[in-house]
Amino acid sequence: MRNPHDEALGDAKTPLPHAGGAGGGPVAGASPKNTPSANPSRAREGKEDPVRKCILTGDRAPREALVRLALSPEGAVLPDVRAKAPGRGAWIGVTRAELATAIAKGKLKGALARAFKTGPIAIPEDLPERLAAALERAALDRLGLESRSGTLLTGSEKIETAARSGQLHLLLHACDAGADGNRKLDQAWRVGRDAEGSDLRGLVLPVPRTTLAVALGRQNVVHIGLTERDAAARVEEALHRWLHFLGPDPILSPCETASQGASAFPHDAGAETSGPEPDADTTLRGI
Repeated sequence: MRNPHDEALGDAKTPLPHAGGAGGGPVAGASPKNTPSANPSRAREGKEDPVRKCILTGDRAPREALVRLALSPEGAVLPDVRAKAPGRGAWIGVTRAELATAIAKGKLKGALARAFKTGPIAIPEDLPERLAAALERAALDRLGLESRSGTLLTGSEKIETAARSGQLHLLLHACDAGADGNRKLDQAWRVGRDAEGSDLRGLVLPVPRTTLAVALGRQNVVHIGLTERDAAARVEEALHRWLHFLGPDPILSPCETASQGASAFPHDAGAETSGPEPDADTTLRGI
């Protein structure tokens, strides 16, 4: 039985690879009866050590590169993308397609039984969709927080000015942004970072401008620029987990056909994630 208590697992390994992809639909909420029970302590998980092991692959990775699953009192397995639910947890670092395969073959159920060491476990049929929705919401919430804190710009002219002056640390585009507008801002960013001739470009997010507008509380959000190094790192971390889970070959909706990739991330700094809970685990109580 390996790591049933989310114990520390030695030295950190290279984080999971970054991947672009398409987002899921509406965020699914968890019902009160499927909320993990309150437990005053999760000290046994060794929260101070950031390295965890994926229960499906055995790969080790930093906590921020994996996603935690929690167990409700009724034995339902739920996403805990903020890793704040009390009690035992299990970590996974696979894509949505890989998770669906593990569920279908019974591999996830067996791995969870070994990790939780408890009674019957119920895995929702739509767990991959719930997890994708929770990760999407977490990323959008992160953008909303940065918008309210003043570290985020919208509007092509403002972003271009910041980009050319070297003040831009992360550039994002809505999936329905125009190609010409993307290229113009991408080029301005390369100029400001002395990276002309490179493939540095903004990341095309797997959501349209209307979704970004709601997340930021603004109108017509087509492009986003992060002007503070730590803020960019926090957003980057949330996006990495979301896009990695969606996988390299997601089913694209009509607007989600623009190029994406790790070149959108300049790797300015390390990151930490904080902020309000996404809907899928809003009711998960922190330690």
